[in-house]
Amino acid sequence: MRHYAPLFLFVPLICPLSRAASPLVENRAVGNAFDTNPDGSTFLWILQDEYSGSTFFDRFDFFTGEDPTHGTVHYVERDVAFNNSLAYVQDDGIVVMKGDDTNWLAPGENRSSVRISSQALYNTGLFVLDVNRAPWGCGVWPAWWTLGNGQWPYNGEIDIIEGVHDNVHNQVAWHTGGGCYLTQNANFTGSITQLNGEDNLFCKSDDNFNDNSGCAITEWSRSSYGPDFDRQGGGVFAMKWDENGIAVWSFFRAAVPGDVYTGSPNPSNWGTPSANLSPEGCNITQYFANHSIIFDITFCGDWAGNSYATSECPGTCPERLQDPANFVNATWNINSLKVYRKQLMNGRVSGASSPAQSLEWVMRWISLFGALVFLASIYV
Repeated sequence: MRHYAPLFLFVPLICPLSRAASPLVENRAVGNAFDTNPDGSTFLWILQDEYSGSTFFDRFDFFTGEDPTHGTVHYVERDVAFNNSLAYVQDDGIVVMKGDDTNWLAPGENRSSVRISSQALYNTGLFVLDVNRAPWGCGVWPAWWTLGNGQWPYNGEIDIIEGVHDNVHNQVAWHTGGGCYLTQNANFTGSITQLNGEDNLFCKSDDNFNDNSGCAITEWSRSSYGPDFDRQGGGVFAMKWDENGIAVWSFFRAAVPGDVYTGSPNPSNWGTPSANLSPEGCNITQYFANHSIIFDITFCGDWAGNSYATSECPGTCPERLQDPANFVNATWNINSLKVYRKQLMNGRVSGASSPAQSLEWVMRWISLFGALVFLASIYV
């Protein structure tokens, strides 16, 4: 016996999709999830890796060597970090990494802390960190950054969050071999750091050039680093790295874009970045490759130690290091880190005049095919 499905069951499937009936088209295309390259090609940012919750540390290695920046720090191994509550995940899934704020130190003794590096290596991507607290305090020097493998700095370094002491402005920096420069007319809201009263445009960091300081942009916001950032609940930092440049945005908790929370980030909707390394002055794919993601907290050292006397912090950096009470704010408190890859939209349906229409026509044909399959399955 042959059975026929009532017509109303499959009519909606074969009718052309309207925007109201196509949430995918509405949210992705009409919602401007598409981005556009300078050559006119369109793409989406697709989730590649997520580091969060109880599995956050599974794909990170703990660094235990001497601090390359000469900090007065002892980076501990994984088991020591977990056993001494220097690294852990709270019951609510929040990830914590911190410097030791328990033990008094003898003069000259190193304070224990954590530095982790991702096992994955990345070549371009959109890196989005949702953080409630970032470390700060006199003598404290934290960073969230990416680092190329091989001999430093020839595959590049990107410092996304970095500061010292009680600074209130985050500093974004790049370190490369010779030939990479900041472009003053690039689009960004921060201020290029100066050397001898002039903008330092040289990202060159080998051969001790400019003390290996690289090139850097200081964010304009007084709440992009330090106590004010923590007080207002943290926020989101994002770094976009592709052939079109390396840009960094930061958002207060109350101003985080909705597309970040929905998992469909579109930097073209985020406004002007805080910092931007333009391909006009630097061949991005030549100078940045095979990067791991790094979090660390060090103390004193090349930056925090050498700047301590002008920081308005009390005493000296070695003296500050002894009392554990001085490091109660030397803590990372992280909700998630997500890494997105660039997915090109390589084809368009003939006659479509926009990415939204292209996707909508594709969805119509998929729905028609689904209807035919459905008919075949019930018509015997």
